[in-house]
Amino acid sequence: MPTTPLKNDLFLRALRRQPVERTPVWLMRQAGRYLAEYRATRARAGNFLALCKTPELACEVTLQPLDRYDLDAAILFSDILTVPDAMGLGLHFVDNEGPAFHRPLREPADIARLPVPDPETELRYVMDAVRTIRAALAGRVPLIGFAGSPWTLATYMIEGRGSRDFVHAKRLRYDAPELLEQLIGTLTQATALYLAAQARAGADALMVFDTWGGVLDPDGFRRFSLAPMTALVARLAELAPGVPVILFSKGCAAHLPALAESGCAALGVDWTVSMAQARAAVAGRVALQGNLDPAALFAAPAAIRAQAARILAEYGRGSGHVFNLGHGIIQGTPPDHVAALVEAVRELSPAYQHGAPG
Repeated sequence: MPTTPLKNDLFLRALRRQPVERTPVWLMRQAGRYLAEYRATRARAGNFLALCKTPELACEVTLQPLDRYDLDAAILFSDILTVPDAMGLGLHFVDNEGPAFHRPLREPADIARLPVPDPETELRYVMDAVRTIRAALAGRVPLIGFAGSPWTLATYMIEGRGSRDFVHAKRLRYDAPELLEQLIGTLTQATALYLAAQARAGADALMVFDTWGGVLDPDGFRRFSLAPMTALVARLAELAPGVPVILFSKGCAAHLPALAESGCAALGVDWTVSMAQARAAVAGRVALQGNLDPAALFAAPAAIRAQAARILAEYGRGSGHVFNLGHGIIQGTPPDHVAALVEAVRELSPAYQHGAPG
């Protein structure tokens, strides 16, 4: 699609570890139920899936946090389970429980018959949302597209819903690892096509949410999470050259050095590791994104500012840092506390950036 020059490219420069005037900031789940305007739009849509599948409404909620806060990136409003839904598993949402599938994968034949969706047909509504958002942004800030990691998608598809112990997925990991690899291979192929289509539709950067990477044992992580994400990044380098990719593996601080070898541009960091430790672990190979505990946003604004100052100081001087949370904003977060965080990062971060004295 035609490109519109960006008025604010701090986020993309930070991902490429280029000099910036201040640390860019955006927040995972920055569009969501903590905002009254989001709740109003969702009520108009009727339900969450209808909101995701109506490009004009998905655009509306994507832009809502940018109208409230001085954020440096927008992220597509969608869900990580759109790809499994397009594969025919029957995604639906259960009140007070979250996503579930009518047809979870329990038999080898279920895995063998999985199709690879065409992003511009079965997932056209997502691409239309990206195009609509990109046009509405008019170069205001970059747009982030995203998908779930192959392993994370596989857990939901096998379990049929969210899980605390992942018994079905882990049983397959131990009893039939080749079958799990077959599933993950299909998902890697589908996710690469899906993300590349988002880039063609106008996404400036792509993020992979490996939400459940941290539930795997070390060997399992390398085989079923890291390896497919590395393959995904390599495929995206062919299909969407020049588009930076962020990997976020929650609960995987021990794997940061290995993740930094994946070929990605940046790694998301959760709050279980300091930014200083994370920066040392990746040794300048990638940019870092993070890592305030989302629960800290329930604290008083002065405490939020202090935590922002701590994280900026832990990362230290130089580019390559995108300020974010260590996971998504929690429902019930006071919106004015989000404003306090964004303002603190914007005010405090220039001292750590290119050209700052010291």
